Amino acid sequence: MQAVNPFLPSWEYIPDGEPHVFDGRIYLFGSHDRFDGDGYCMNDYVCYSADTKNLKEWRYEGVIYRKNQDPRNQEGGHCMWAPDVAKGLDGRYYLYYCLDVLPEIGVAVSNAPTGPYEFMGLVHYPDGTPLGRKEKDYIQFDPGILIDEDGECYLYSGNGPRCKGLHENKASQVMRLEADMVTLKENPRLLLPTTETSEGTGFEGFEFYEASSIRKIGKIYYLIYSDRKSSSLCYAVSSFPDRGFTFGGRLIDIGDIGIDGREAAAPANFLGNTHGGIECVNGAWYLFYHRQTNRTFFSRQACAELVTILSDGRIPQVRITSCGLNGGPLRGAGVYEARIACHLWGKEGAVWSRKALMEGRFPYFTQDGSDRESGPGQYIANMRDGASAGYRYFNLKPEGAIRLRVRGEARGRMLLLGHPDGLYLGEVPIHIFSPDWMAFDGTYTGAEKNGIQGQALYMKYEGTGALDFLDFEFL
Repeated sequence: MQAVNPFLPSWEYIPDGEPHVFDGRIYLFGSHDRFDGDGYCMNDYVCYSADTKNLKEWRYEGVIYRKNQDPRNQEGGHCMWAPDVAKGLDGRYYLYYCLDVLPEIGVAVSNAPTGPYEFMGLVHYPDGTPLGRKEKDYIQFDPGILIDEDGECYLYSGNGPRCKGLHENKASQVMRLEADMVTLKENPRLLLPTTETSEGTGFEGFEFYEASSIRKIGKIYYLIYSDRKSSSLCYAVSSFPDRGFTFGGRLIDIGDIGIDGREAAAPANFLGNTHGGIECVNGAWYLFYHRQTNRTFFSRQACAELVTILSDGRIPQVRITSCGLNGGPLRGAGVYEARIACHLWGKEGAVWSRKALMEGRFPYFTQDGSDRESGPGQYIANMRDGASAGYRYFNLKPEGAIRLRVRGEARGRMLLLGHPDGLYLGEVPIHIFSPDWMAFDGTYTGAEKNGIQGQALYMKYEGTGALDFLDFEFL
């Protein structure tokens, strides 16, 4: 078995992933998008887990908390946005979340990481007033939780404006909680700079926007966040959990902006927000994040990459790949779903993942049918002349045959390239006029000569019409 990106089943849409290891298993907590939904995080919270010794096989743990369990939301009209979970000093598990536009932070508790969680209360001041309801409170958003080695509990929250001059009631905040995990021990304090406060701080251009996620590695605290461009995850570092953070760098961008000199005007993927966190598994650190699908911001999927923490504490930006949890390149044999492409663009490049911008000109990830909890069927739709799907990385044989399964009305060829800008390896002729999936074969050569072992494979369509791309097989 191998691990691919996205690493969960093709029908699963879990963004905002927070990974945590408890007792030999890694658990992924996140929001829960609805395929083809018309808003963020429309489904109830579910959880997946994996043995820390086998990140290639994830187990569905079921629904762990339903949005109508919150007394503020008995009709289920509000959606639960990005959560976080911590194991309390009492051995129980505490889940922190916000209900979309409501100003408070909810807390649910369980005896097991997989739930079921029961509503406990709202984070509140000592006088009982819920945080977010006082006149000068900032908006609460994307809570992150840390229980430090000394037993102190730190809660991180907030979001920021996208540009200066909006004067919104938004900010990056940190606060301590009492041992009950729900009562404020101190009032919230400002933490990371936003666009309104970043001048002269070193955060310019990478100001805090949302998605607070906190970890302690050695003696350094890492606060991961989404910057104001929202397609990137960045990090800040400090020797303290609640002050003194300095800008560390960009961890990842879902368009690979910043990799190999790639500019913001030429992303390698269709953009939207991303959100995630890092976790240590058997001595290695992994970054969890999400990608965009379906020409919308509301059908996001979990991905992960291996990160390197240098001796000085810095974390270099990582490339997005098709094999993040696999421990190395994918085998150059067998069948792979087209959906594991880590790069995707059209003849005009890539834009924000919105139907109004993409119209019928660009390829995109989608699935047949409605939102569901079983059944594969995701594919790349609408590949037209100049569209490319990139896969990183495979251990290819020096030469071989490949089979593509496509449908649609198209006549042309699928070029097989070892680099987004070229390095011709072969091609697959395609002539189809069918709503059914059909197979087309081709060959590639030169892999050994061109050093393709563990390198990328790009499939670029040249021709007329449009096709949907389901999967490919190394024969």
